[in-house]
Amino acid sequence: MRCDVAVCYLVIIDGLGVGALEDAHLYGDEGSNTLGHVVALTRCKLPEMQRLGIGNIIPLDTVAPVRNPLAACGKMREISPGKDSTTGHWEIAGLQLEYAFPTYPHGFPKDVIDKYCSLTKVSGVLANKPASGTAIIEEFGKEHEETGLPIVYTSADSVFQVACDVNTVPLETLYSWCEIARNEVMVGEHAVGRVIARPFEGEPGSYRRLSDQRHDFSLQPGKPFLPGYLQEQGIETVSVGKVIDLFADQGFDRAYRTKSNSEGIEELLRVMDFMDQGFVFVNLIETDQDFGHRNDIEGYAGALEEIDKAIPRFLSKMKDDDLLIITGDHGNDPSMPSTDHSREFAPLLVYPTKSAVSTDLCTRGSFTDIAVSVCRFFELNNPFPGESFVK
Repeated sequence: MRCDVAVCYLVIIDGLGVGALEDAHLYGDEGSNTLGHVVALTRCKLPEMQRLGIGNIIPLDTVAPVRNPLAACGKMREISPGKDSTTGHWEIAGLQLEYAFPTYPHGFPKDVIDKYCSLTKVSGVLANKPASGTAIIEEFGKEHEETGLPIVYTSADSVFQVACDVNTVPLETLYSWCEIARNEVMVGEHAVGRVIARPFEGEPGSYRRLSDQRHDFSLQPGKPFLPGYLQEQGIETVSVGKVIDLFADQGFDRAYRTKSNSEGIEELLRVMDFMDQGFVFVNLIETDQDFGHRNDIEGYAGALEEIDKAIPRFLSKMKDDDLLIITGDHGNDPSMPSTDHSREFAPLLVYPTKSAVSTDLCTRGSFTDIAVSVCRFFELNNPFPGESFVK
């Protein structure tokens, strides 16, 4: 492999887990198996992922194992505490966390809310509790329109979310309120993984979130982290989807934010047309955002089938020395009672098999094996913990 004429594509199918981790019971996630349960309950077919070998990772009802998979196959253990997108993506990028980001199962403390109100000059907030984003808007949307007070809520993840109707609070104001929360309120012991602006519009009973105008204000990543390290070594880095948001706008030469999986797929294919060398980090979000969190099993299966159909197009655009890694960042089992993420192993597919140390990659000790492997692919010194699965 010559690193000056090769591209590494890393594709995250958001919320795609392949079975509960050993410590899942500590998170209330024992028995979770996102991919296994979705396949079993919908009987969906994933012929292209089957050819790659996803059925070789865990038993899947309608996706059989194959004798000679096109990709090397395995699964990865997340060792950082937590089960959110920031933790998962950061560990993939070489950052193993010692402590979990703070969460707020009973809402934010009074001193946090008081400080937020003082700095944003609002007289109060609505909600202040863990909730589903769609449910909280329906519950407090009318009162928000009448008072102008922001709807502040959280989830099982480490997030401080602010929802506002765009016709009640201008989008720029919502963003500025979130910047204040990120930089001046949710710091120190309250340094959550993400502050998220959640704009919406509509009428009571028919509110809709404006996903394309959502904005994540992430915690600054530690160093070294994979995209930033590659930049320092002269490797071009490209983000597709929400990846750049999870790294606080750091580490990427170019970024293409997307609104849907179909847009993400088309953007990746467009990038593949002009990339001769570099690292492309992709997140396909709908499995998690639109279906996992909504307990929509059929929708989740449909999103997987859409990705599956695009795989031959990805492979047809790859050059001989290019590398494709497909994985997940956590689980989000839509068949479980919870609407939150689940603490699961992530699948690992590495194409082509000639790039991998073995066709059977077994169970990797950490998501950071990806960062180590990407460094190996580009023939760089490796600053990350873990073991390479690339030759």
